[in-house]
Amino acid sequence: MKKLKRLIGALGMLAMLVVVLTACGSRQSLAKQDVLTNDKASKTITWGVKADTKLFGLMDVKDNQIKGFDADIATALTKRVLGKNATAKFVQVTSQTRIPLLKNGNIDAIIATMTITPEREKQVDFTNSYFDAGQSLLVKKGSAIKSVKDLNKSGTKVLGVTGANSVENIKKAAPKAKVLELSDYAQAMTALKSGQGVALTTDNGILYGMASQNPGYEVVGGTFTKESYGIAVNKGQEPLKKALNKALKEIEADGTYNRILKKWFGNVAGFDYKEASR
Repeated sequence: MKKLKRLIGALGMLAMLVVVLTACGSRQSLAKQDVLTNDKASKTITWGVKADTKLFGLMDVKDNQIKGFDADIATALTKRVLGKNATAKFVQVTSQTRIPLLKNGNIDAIIATMTITPEREKQVDFTNSYFDAGQSLLVKKGSAIKSVKDLNKSGTKVLGVTGANSVENIKKAAPKAKVLELSDYAQAMTALKSGQGVALTTDNGILYGMASQNPGYEVVGGTFTKESYGIAVNKGQEPLKKALNKALKEIEADGTYNRILKKWFGNVAGFDYKEASR
């Protein structure tokens, strides 16, 4: 009887393994299909967007909708590519999860403050840049930290987000500082408030959004890198990439891009909206 139970248990585990492997295989094969063709059939593009980054993508607790510059650009591009009645579906991602979700076929494209880098280009394909940012610092008002040079001291702790390009940048710009990596910007801001670091570093557009939510903090030091954001698609999805690039040119040409930019950044203190306009 015991042998029979063990045999039944083993068969059950084998069946579960087959189901899991089949599901994984289905997702992988989905990622390799012509995404644009599928999207045209469903009249939907599924976007990976952040939900913890004010101004770019933040969850509105009142209606559980992700809102921000990235979300609005994604919606505008969706309607350009698929038609006015098309739908932009949003899936929440973080700096850590966005590429794995894309590779698995859970999302069609990433628009999530993602800097175009040679390392990332080995994994995904990028559209042309749709936003130019630069890395900066967020500190408590009155802080002695005025620029990235002030961080380059042994024992100085700086906060960043795992998976973000800014972590590697700050290690190069202030090699003597110790970088504490958090899983998302909400946790990083909490860590800054509790004194776990003297500064939080990432792209200036993100930091201005955080400063607007936290009046006791400010963006300092200007920018010490150039970060060009791109929309990421899976390798081999050239039709989707071309369609998105064409749509980007169209929304820049007809003023849609600048209207969205002004909506989210026009009244942000310290951000040069006119310089960022296209």
